[in-house]
Amino acid sequence: MSSIGGNCDLRLLKKTGDVVNSIGEKVEKWDNYMTIRGYLDLSSGSSFRETYNSKVQESSHIFICDYVEITEKKVKNLKAECNGKEFDVLLIDNPMELNQHLEIFLKYIGD
Repeated sequence: MSSIGGNCDLRLLKKTGDVVNSIGEKVEKWDNYMTIRGYLDLSSGSSFRETYNSKVQESSHIFICDYVEITEKKVKNLKAECNGKEFDVLLIDNPMELNQHLEIFLKYIGD
């Protein structure tokens, strides 16, 4: 079987707890979980004038890569960074459980 390859690296980050910042607030602590090579593509997106007359962008991306074992099944504990952009991890799919490739569904949350 040939490899998918890729043109970018997706860095998965795992929430490891909370830390207290310099003004005493609790903030989430994220550590590197793994980096995967693959392709990032915009699957849908929109830009609307929303509340407070600000421009809000919501987009849904998909990252396709070769199969790797991801033991962290709770995607609510994962987020991702790719090409300087930050994403929430919505779903990690191993289509038909064939262990050939992964489809990681992402939601863009900012730069």
